[in-house]
Amino acid sequence: MMLQVLRDSNSSKLQVSDFILMGFPGIHEWQHWLSLPLALLYLLALSANILILITINQEATLHQPMYHFLGILAVVDMGLATTIMPKILAILWFNAKTIRLPECFAQMYVIHCFVGMESGIFFCMAIDRYVAICRPLRYPSIITDSFVVKASVIMGLRNSLLTIPVPVLAAQKHYCSSNQIEHCLCSNLGVTSLSCDDRMINSIYQLFLAWTFLGSDLGMIILSYALILHSVLRLNSAEAASKALSTCTSHLTLILFFYTVVVVISITHSTTNTAPIFPVLLNVLHNVIPPALNPMVYALKNKELRQGLFKVLKLDIKSN
Repeated sequence: MMLQVLRDSNSSKLQVSDFILMGFPGIHEWQHWLSLPLALLYLLALSANILILITINQEATLHQPMYHFLGILAVVDMGLATTIMPKILAILWFNAKTIRLPECFAQMYVIHCFVGMESGIFFCMAIDRYVAICRPLRYPSIITDSFVVKASVIMGLRNSLLTIPVPVLAAQKHYCSSNQIEHCLCSNLGVTSLSCDDRMINSIYQLFLAWTFLGSDLGMIILSYALILHSVLRLNSAEAASKALSTCTSHLTLILFFYTVVVVISITHSTTNTAPIFPVLLNVLHNVIPPALNPMVYALKNKELRQGLFKVLKLDIKSN
């Protein structure tokens, strides 16, 4: 239904039936060499997250809210990477640069949904750590399986509903001249920059989404960890403080990487009218490196998950 709405939206004005994704600007002649590392990152993201899901499912000790959120994050990461990587690899390997307008707008919508969902899951995981450290006696009664389901549904509804105007507004534009996008994916600003109409409303809504999703989530995450730090510093035992903080290090590592890259991408896009190689490459890597990085960071930093992974891998080795 979404595709039909986007296809029919203002169809009488559209002068082009498809867009051409040119790939990485400035390096078109040798951009195909990037396909190997990108393909390896994509395969790593899929295999690592599938392994995380198998481990959480098989190990009874990991049937806890914190790991349920990690499992949801793994699904979101795989969805985000799969939304963009097959098309990027098709561009680099087969020169398949053409993408139909409805497909482009649908990709734009799904990317926004998954990025917003990832930010929302990070926020939920911060709440989980706050209650575990600052309200440990109430943790079993607050952070339950029901809480995980409700929080995930709320985040899913927030992201799926509030991002609908992004592709709809883009589909309303009049594309009357160039249809070549200097990008590997259908980003909102990259697509609407080809419009012959004023795109102020698109930019305003993009900014609104950034503050609603990423800004509010990041603000609450910072507040949660400020309260966690305040609570930890009041502990008399240095060992207890270190143990409490160790449960947060993997989460903090992923959060810092995720939001730092988002801020850098926003700054680079706002300071240049064209799409240079740096922000485009950073945008692509931001959608594929976290899905590959997240499972490894948690596996390295979290003892229970690491032990569960070892058990699963040993079982696989024995079965072979």
